[in-house]
Amino acid sequence: MSGMDSSEQRRKRKRMLRSYSQAKHYLSLRRPLILCFSFFIFLLLLSFERFHPASFRPVLTASTTTLSLLSSTASNSILESFTNRNSNSRDSSPLRVQDRILFPDHVLLIVPNRFRQNDQLECVYHRLSNGSDELLQDGEKNPHLDFAIRPVLSTDVYDELRSIARCPLPSNNYSEAVDLRRRGGGYDWTAGINGTAGINGTAYPWDRVVYEAVIDIDGDTAVVFVKGLNLRPHRKSDPTRLTCHFGLGNNGNWEKDQGFVLTTEAVTAAQEVVRCLLPRTIRNNPDKTHGVRVTIGYNTGSARAPVHVTLPSVATLYSSKSTVRNENQKKKKHELCACTMLWNQAPALKEWVMYHAWLGVERWFIYDNNSDDGIEDVVQELELQAYNVSRQSWPWIKTQEAGFSRCALRARDECHWVGFFDVDEFFYFPRAFRHHRGDGVPGENSLRNLVSNYSYSPTIGEIRTDCHSFGPSGLSSHPSQGVTVGYTCRLQSPERHKSIVRADLLDVTLLNVVHHFRLRQGFRHLNVPANVAVINHYKYQVWETFRAKFFRRVATYVVDWQEDQNQGSKDRAPGLGTEAIEPPNWRLRFCEVWDTGLKDYVLGYFADPATGSLPWEKSLL
Repeated sequence: MSGMDSSEQRRKRKRMLRSYSQAKHYLSLRRPLILCFSFFIFLLLLSFERFHPASFRPVLTASTTTLSLLSSTASNSILESFTNRNSNSRDSSPLRVQDRILFPDHVLLIVPNRFRQNDQLECVYHRLSNGSDELLQDGEKNPHLDFAIRPVLSTDVYDELRSIARCPLPSNNYSEAVDLRRRGGGYDWTAGINGTAGINGTAYPWDRVVYEAVIDIDGDTAVVFVKGLNLRPHRKSDPTRLTCHFGLGNNGNWEKDQGFVLTTEAVTAAQEVVRCLLPRTIRNNPDKTHGVRVTIGYNTGSARAPVHVTLPSVATLYSSKSTVRNENQKKKKHELCACTMLWNQAPALKEWVMYHAWLGVERWFIYDNNSDDGIEDVVQELELQAYNVSRQSWPWIKTQEAGFSRCALRARDECHWVGFFDVDEFFYFPRAFRHHRGDGVPGENSLRNLVSNYSYSPTIGEIRTDCHSFGPSGLSSHPSQGVTVGYTCRLQSPERHKSIVRADLLDVTLLNVVHHFRLRQGFRHLNVPANVAVINHYKYQVWETFRAKFFRRVATYVVDWQEDQNQGSKDRAPGLGTEAIEPPNWRLRFCEVWDTGLKDYVLGYFADPATGSLPWEKSLL
């Protein structure tokens, strides 16, 4: 009986493969006809084009594989039909994988819809050959079909329309193009005909891909975030060798994409951020750009025989309320906001937000770099207590500078000033906290008052504050009442600084080196005197907490600590090697000056008089 079953399964696979081959043959025969028809439509659109005076006309390309759109009216309908097509596909194929990114420790899947609340998802791996029967670790394999199943590592909401799922890396005999299904559900093995199955799909490398794009209406440009250009760090680059491509196809591989493409110039380039002129079609209809994909091209090879290369892309434009101009719905901006990027620092978030709310921060942007420690619950609890906190999933590793550039764009419409500092960094005002005048708690709104003094300055666009680095302070376990109370011994001299910037005065490149941004010409920074304000940077915490820094550094141009490079860098802790091994007497290191100023202030004014507990120790959930 088992032999008959096996024979029947082989016949079914042959019929499926025969159908797939027939489908491909049918499409190949009809392709010339489709292209001829598309070119006819292109000529028809061209005949109706109305020319408008403008300072720039996008460079438009047309070929048998990339047809240009010149008519605004016609283009609008194409954009609308593209949006409708995506919407319909979301309804009919709720687990269709749109894009895949291969990271060092997982495969990221981008899905063009939101997951259901109770979805239990599984990763589907396709066997590359019949050469080995080795299974994925802890995996399940159907003996009749060449695939294996593993649970997803995590899922998340990415943006307004898309979700992401993280899958374990496949073993050697399985494709990197992983698919997704609901637990216990079936799988559409005929999906390979339309190229959505992992057998024919592509997983793009994380370090060579266009990963994010956003419309900047104020400049009629798109800001595109890209890895793989290898532009020089900390300085502007020549944008003239770059081109920008806006397409309507679903394929992230632009060399094979059969969709419509508009090509424009890159106007600035710095590090991982390229600013592109928007095609007129998109510029005139920013609310109808859902799903338009963007990539960057560049020339390589010799000057006599250049070769134009376009990077693979998973970046799609999505219009939002903040994207579309609406002069009648302008809201009053917050005076002071804060932006940070973190990984697995949920326990520290409440103390950081609540403390700085007292100093006058009104809005927080949290860029979450693949946390799996329940940060969503912490953000939800803060929101229930009326703190204006939003969490943005940011799955791209080694992109802190680019993430801050993205946050600066987002904050510009909501905030006058935005501070870029970490959740282990706390502003401290020695003069205001120690010399109390009048009734009430001293120091309230100290930070907001400081920056508001320069909100209308004709020259000041950035405020810099020095950082004092604190050590473990003799502790062996994490302080239960938080870092501001637990760590009280620091190094004598300050290390580095952190910045608060006027969001509307940043250079058009959005160039930053984590600690400060480049400002528009004519504006400068102001250094805050140490007796007015400093930052307590709880950098060298107890080893249990500190060792997490060995996993991966978030900054783009900082070497991970496991690598035997730049061991003298200020980013590294002095005396540490490349392995997360606790050195002798760690708890006593980095202690030159006992400084209890912030501890005394917090316990004196924030602690509950009856219990001694601090606000961030309580939980509503």
